[in-house]
Amino acid sequence: MRKAIISLVVGGVCLVPATLWANGDGMPPDAKRERAEAKGDPSKVTMADLAADAPDAYTVVKGDTLWGIAGRFLKDPWKWPQIWQLNRDQIKNPHWIYPGDVIRLDRSGANPSLSISSGGAGGTGPSGGTAADAAGNMQKVAPRIRVEPLASAVPSIPGSAIGPFLTQPLVVEADGLDKAPTILATEESRVVVGSGNTIYVDRIGERDGINWQVFRQGEALRDPETNEILGYEAKYVGDARVKRFGNPTTLEITKAKEEMNRGDRLAPARETSFPSYVPRAPDKPIKGVIMSVDGGVAELGQFSIITINRGSRDGIEVGHVLASYRKGEVVDATGRPVVTGFGSDWWATIKKNWYTSEADKTAATAEGESLQGAVVKLPDERNGLVFVFRVFEKMSYAMVMRSTRPIYIGDVVQTP
Repeated sequence: MRKAIISLVVGGVCLVPATLWANGDGMPPDAKRERAEAKGDPSKVTMADLAADAPDAYTVVKGDTLWGIAGRFLKDPWKWPQIWQLNRDQIKNPHWIYPGDVIRLDRSGANPSLSISSGGAGGTGPSGGTAADAAGNMQKVAPRIRVEPLASAVPSIPGSAIGPFLTQPLVVEADGLDKAPTILATEESRVVVGSGNTIYVDRIGERDGINWQVFRQGEALRDPETNEILGYEAKYVGDARVKRFGNPTTLEITKAKEEMNRGDRLAPARETSFPSYVPRAPDKPIKGVIMSVDGGVAELGQFSIITINRGSRDGIEVGHVLASYRKGEVVDATGRPVVTGFGSDWWATIKKNWYTSEADKTAATAEGESLQGAVVKLPDERNGLVFVFRVFEKMSYAMVMRSTRPIYIGDVVQTP
C-alpha cells in the first residue's frame, strides 16, 4: 500500500509543467500574468476606471466644469490627467475645452483614452458629389455684424461658490489690516449697516479706484496638530462703491454678506479669475486636517468651503484632489470610546495605537493577532473628496466636491 501511494505522488509531480518550478512561487504562469494585468500600471487608466455609464462621446455645454466632465467618464475624477495622457504643463494650464467641443472616448486599445474635436465638427471627408452638385448647393450670403462674448474655457469647479474666495486676501498677518482703509462712521450713526446704506471711510484717494471689498479680521488660524499660528482670517462681509471722494470718502454698500459696522476694513476689489486646473491627485503622499468651514456649520456637505492645515510649503497645489476621512475612535475593551484620562498605562496604550505610524504598527503587531483587552484605534473611514482651489504658504482653501457621509472639522484629508 505504501509503495502505491509513493507511485501516485511521483506520477503527479511528473504531470506538473517544468515552467511552474521556474517561477519559484508555485503560481501558474497564466495566473501570474492575470494578477499583473489586474494590478495594472498606476500611471494608466484601465477599463475598470471608467464610469458604468461612460458615454462614447459628450458635447461640452455652457455651465460644465472639468470636474463634472471627468465624472461622466471616470469613477475617480482625479484620474483625468491619465486618461488624457497630459504632461505637467498641460495640467497647469488646460485652456483647451470650450462649450461646443466634442469629447470622444476610445475603448479600442488596452487603455481607454479621450480625444477632442473643436466645435463638434468631428472632421470632414469627401462629399462624393460632382462639381455641379457643389455649385447647386452654393448659397450667397451678405456679411453681417453681430456681437458675442468671447468663449470662456470650462472652469475646474463651480465658480459661483468660490468667486469671493478668489478675490479676497482671506489670510493675513497679525497686523495685515492695520493700515487698510477703515469705516469711521455710518449714515445716521447706525450701529450696523447693510446693502444700500452709506459709510464714511478714511485713506481712500481718487487714484485708489471706486470698487472695494469690506473685511473684518477674524480669529487666528491654528494648526490643530502643532498649534502653530498659520495666519489670521480676513472675513469677507460685503462690497462697497465710492460715491464721493474726500476726507473721509463716501461709499455706498452694494452687497452685504453680513452686517457692517465701524472699524471694519476695506481692500480694493479685484477681478475674479476662476482656476482652470486639471483635477489630479498630489504627486506625493500628503496628509492634513480640516481646520474650519465657511459659515461655522457643524456638518459639511457638497460645495462647502473648508480650510486645511497644508499649503505650498507642504507641496499642495491648486487642482489637487484629496480624500477626506472620519477619524476612527479609540475604544476600550468593551467597545466604548475612551474618555479623557491621565493614567500612565492608558497614555502609553493610546500613544501606541494613535500616534504610532502605520508602518511601525504593522511591524510590531502581526496580522490576525488577538486584541482582546487592548485599547484599539479604529480605522479611519473615507467620507468624501475635496478640491484645492486656493493655496497659501501654510494653509489652503478647498471645496467639498463629494460627500458620502457627514464631514466634520477635524477630519483627515490625504492623497486619495
